[in-house]
Amino acid sequence: MSERLSIDPAHLTEASGALLEHLRATSPLVHCITNSVVTNFTANALLALGAAPAMVDIVGEAGLFAGAANGMLVNLGTPNPEQRDAAREAAPAAHGAGTPWVLDPVAVGALPIRTALARELLEFRPTAIRGNASEVLALAGAGAGGRGVDASDETDAAGAAAARLADGFGSTVAVSGPVDLVTDGVRCVRIANGDALLTRVTGGGCALGAVTAAFLAAARATDAGLDDLGATAAATLVYTVAAELAAAGADGPGSFAVAFLDALASVDANDLAARARVEVGTLAVQAAGATGAAR
Repeated sequence: MSERLSIDPAHLTEASGALLEHLRATSPLVHCITNSVVTNFTANALLALGAAPAMVDIVGEAGLFAGAANGMLVNLGTPNPEQRDAAREAAPAAHGAGTPWVLDPVAVGALPIRTALARELLEFRPTAIRGNASEVLALAGAGAGGRGVDASDETDAAGAAAARLADGFGSTVAVSGPVDLVTDGVRCVRIANGDALLTRVTGGGCALGAVTAAFLAAARATDAGLDDLGATAAATLVYTVAAELAAAGADGPGSFAVAFLDALASVDANDLAARARVEVGTLAVQAAGATGAAR
């Protein structure tokens, strides 16, 4: 395992701003195999942020593109047969090429086909796994999933499962919720930014997976001082601060969706410095079935 960088909230916030500037300057190409409900919103979120989206989800192209892109997302929200085979083609290609990639195990647990596929894709060691608490628990074999795409567990309940996944597959795991939790199995970042309106817009969670892929790609191409854990946390921080900025002037979910894209395009280091609510600690790996707590 590579040496883990030491981070603190002030460093993470400052480095997140620098990484955001680098992302906008370099516009990483993000390969998305994502669900049909959120494809348009995900592409628009990446464009607003400053990245370049490419929705390449057919067999025969997905593997080729995964090796050429700067980052990749596999989202299992509507995994039709061709998307499943495209993911099976793209994940090993990304792993082999060193392309950082994100697995979003949407609604795993209760639905068997995507649950089996998600566990199959874990073998290709996603750089980051992003999901809600129920999805992370189910992926780790410690829960039965949530209610469709919605979590039925609290973020803290998934801490031990997230640490086990991170330790077992060499991934960073991001658990979304009112307070987001990001861990590499040892270090733990908690981010208390965001707004509930993100949960009232289709793609509010799924697009964060693509944004995370963009930040992971940007971090690999610069010396901003953030490793995979830091880049994943930076993506969450930028995304949730943008949500706060958007919510401040929104009348409801519709106007929020428009304002959120504008906020992704305008959020900057000064906004992060003024609004970041970040804690950094450790999260011990626990045995299966045990509970764990950050400290």
